[in-house]
Amino acid sequence: MHRPETLRETLTSGPAIVMMIALVRLGLHLWTNTFGGYGYFRDELYYLACADHLDLGYVDHPPLSIFVLAVVRGILGESLFVLRLVPALAGAATVIVTGRIAAALGGGRTAQALAAVGAGFSPILIAFSGIYSMNSLDVLLWTTAVLTAVRLVSTGDGRMFLPLGIIIGLGAMNKIGILWLAAGLVAGLIFSPYRSMLRTRHALWGAAAAAVLFAPFIVWNILHNYAHLEFIRNATSGKYSGLTPLRFLADQLLLHNPFALPLWLAGIAGLFFARPLVRFRFLGTAFLCVTAILVINGHSKAEYLAAGFPLLFAAGGVSIEAWTTGWVRRFLVPSYAIVLAATASTLVPLAIPVLPVTTYVEYMHTLGIAPGTSESKQLGILPQFYADMFGWPEKAAAVAAVYNRLTPEEKARCAIFSDNYGRTAAIDLFGRHYGLPRAIGNHNNYWLWGPRGYTGEVVIILGGALKDKQEIFASAEVAAVASSPWSMPYENDVPVYLCRGLRVPLADAWAKLKHYE
Repeated sequence: MHRPETLRETLTSGPAIVMMIALVRLGLHLWTNTFGGYGYFRDELYYLACADHLDLGYVDHPPLSIFVLAVVRGILGESLFVLRLVPALAGAATVIVTGRIAAALGGGRTAQALAAVGAGFSPILIAFSGIYSMNSLDVLLWTTAVLTAVRLVSTGDGRMFLPLGIIIGLGAMNKIGILWLAAGLVAGLIFSPYRSMLRTRHALWGAAAAAVLFAPFIVWNILHNYAHLEFIRNATSGKYSGLTPLRFLADQLLLHNPFALPLWLAGIAGLFFARPLVRFRFLGTAFLCVTAILVINGHSKAEYLAAGFPLLFAAGGVSIEAWTTGWVRRFLVPSYAIVLAATASTLVPLAIPVLPVTTYVEYMHTLGIAPGTSESKQLGILPQFYADMFGWPEKAAAVAAVYNRLTPEEKARCAIFSDNYGRTAAIDLFGRHYGLPRAIGNHNNYWLWGPRGYTGEVVIILGGALKDKQEIFASAEVAAVASSPWSMPYENDVPVYLCRGLRVPLADAWAKLKHYE
């Protein structure tokens, strides 16, 4: 007769340890969102603007994350804490699902604990869950798809193809990178003993479900001259052109904490050589296939592969558990987990803004780390990820100072324009306090939203060069300057121009202003 578990055994079980690590991760985000957080990130401002224009697609991303944001904002508002609640919950859920993958792969308490530590304290995964974007949902959907694929193979139940297809379809409506995972899983199954499962009606139903869910974004792109493909092409040849396959591979070491290297290398090796994982070798093939796609692309950001690492953490936990016994498992493995968590804690300030900004700068200098960016741009005091959380209210205030000097008649005809979505979206959000009208812009979806009926008689322009304005307006002058020393250099001391008399009607000039990147 099986004896009931004691309270101690329950609290030290694999699922309990995983849950505790997930709660620690969630608590870290909630604390930061309550007492830190700096300010709205550039992309968060843009997503809020997109949520005001619900559609089946956007120039630079599919629509699922925007619909989620619209629902959350409609219920709870748009404070920084609320905005970052969804990614915080998604990050904690990813830790739990990673632990479930380890268990589904046959891992016990040690394997599940190592998997949760790896996923819970990965700096890049923490960063993904620190701001609102499609990335935190992307990682959760990838990880859930992997768990579903594991159950598909371990049970032999072809009906699991349908939920797998639904997850892939929803994932693609969030971020199309999950299609790399779909390709990898198909390749993995083809080169495995399970290839016959792909010839069943269940596999067909799963593929159909994914296609139906993703179809609206495809249709949107067709109706908008393949805007997303144009965006990807421009980004690859522009701001990401300095990225190389070598840098992509080297950066994997840094993104997930260098001390996690043994764990995820054990995951790759274990998926091919560990006896408990022999049934799941197709997952190793899938991961290598995704990696190959990103390397062949030539200009992939290292973070694009981050969503695949929960699989490696889970497989690594199972492999280490299988390859260790006795005192090594009882003492060295827990010691490694503690070291992994402890070293990760020193990297947390680099992933989310838990420190006051001046303290962060001192901390960065102590570690000998220079600010970084993946977009080949000049940097200031802060890395781009943090610098893009500063300066937005100041820009709206500077624009408002110029706008409020206009006569009521001029205000009625005045357009407020900027050429990047961060500045434009900042005016939309923070300008409400000053009674500013919605801004117009030529960057990504702002160009699609058009000139809103403005003619160009009076235009306040945030950013750019005075000479360019003087060439196309009858008069143009610098009317204010928006300063923010913590911003990116190109976002500090941004001029605000008051321009009158556009020489060409704005509606006629609009087609030439398009900027997708």
